Amino acid sequence: MSINSMIFLTAFLPVVFVLDRLCVRKTALKNILLLLASLVVYAWGEPIYIVLLLVSIAANYGIGLLLGCQRDESVAAKTVLAAGILVNLGILGYYKYFDFFLRIVNRLTGSEHEMRNIPLPIGISFFTFGAISYLMDLYRGHYEAEKNPLNMALYLSFFPKISVGPIARYRDFAPQLTSRQETVEKTAEGIRRFAYGLGKKVLVANIVGASVDKIYAQDITNVTGVMVWCAAILYAIQIYYDFSGFTDMAIGLGKMFGFDICENFNYPYLSGSIQEFWRRWHISLSSWFRDYLYIPLGGNRKGKIRTYLNLAIVFFATGLWHGATTAFIAWGALHGFFIIVERIGFKKILDKIGFLRYVYTGLVVLFGWVIFRVANLQPALQYIRRNSKRSATSWWS
Repeated sequence: MSINSMIFLTAFLPVVFVLDRLCVRKTALKNILLLLASLVVYAWGEPIYIVLLLVSIAANYGIGLLLGCQRDESVAAKTVLAAGILVNLGILGYYKYFDFFLRIVNRLTGSEHEMRNIPLPIGISFFTFGAISYLMDLYRGHYEAEKNPLNMALYLSFFPKISVGPIARYRDFAPQLTSRQETVEKTAEGIRRFAYGLGKKVLVANIVGASVDKIYAQDITNVTGVMVWCAAILYAIQIYYDFSGFTDMAIGLGKMFGFDICENFNYPYLSGSIQEFWRRWHISLSSWFRDYLYIPLGGNRKGKIRTYLNLAIVFFATGLWHGATTAFIAWGALHGFFIIVERIGFKKILDKIGFLRYVYTGLVVLFGWVIFRVANLQPALQYIRRNSKRSATSWWS
């Protein structure tokens, strides 16, 4: 069940909201209600995958308890942490990347293994990354292991954020599980934020997206240079208003039930560099990769070459996280390349050229969105190459 669907808006949300308010000052009862509501939302479209979510919850709860029994940074603790990460990545890898890697094996070996076409469970990337962050911060000693399985279940399955994020950290979410306030002011702010996000999604993203779909549905030989630029710009608008709209709805829903969910966007198209863009775009994901991949790899503490390698790995993973095709990997590599170039010294030049730095950032981002939207590397590059040649001659046609 999507949080912008009519059944959610007209039936599910009002009922859950009223029941929540009837549980006056009974946080434990409210948590049970929200957990049941979250499981209903998750099971609505694909009931079979509720089993997968429950398995993930149980596995991470148990691994967390086991990890909490170990001495800090002991060999046993490292072993338990590694096992927990492998379990989570194994679940994510099977459902999201099995066919992708099987295609690679087929190409490299000349074999013809049949694709399984495994349906992608809703929100698997978000709740898996949430679980990994819980285990890694537990290993680092930021908090004690969660003893209440219902709290762990609500953290991983909370319906406002499970399908489209943001990726909430347990250390921010846990205190709110036992102590939060549902005030009139906070509820009003939540309703306003939810309505704002719903408007961004329905009134902007969906309408603009229909135009983008029509352009990309054309045969490539019929697409002019003007259409190429229009599609790229419109898609940049669509994806921002779509994703940030869902984030606003998630934050608003959280506030309506007393929770504060982290912000995920900060006017990314006002960025003057690709580095700045990733400090403003999908903040919960970029900070996740920084804290749980880039820093563990060594960050910038082991010399320039190692830093650039670490950044390349992070943006390879960023691209792969978004989708199991070479196009998404290329999109991540594109951003990683320009971030490395900026760290090498180009950022100093950008700081001196004023307005042109925003033009540079916009062009890189737009080029990346073309690859992201087509979602298949070869057609995307063919699309850009053929139509970039036609842009100059067809611009005024």
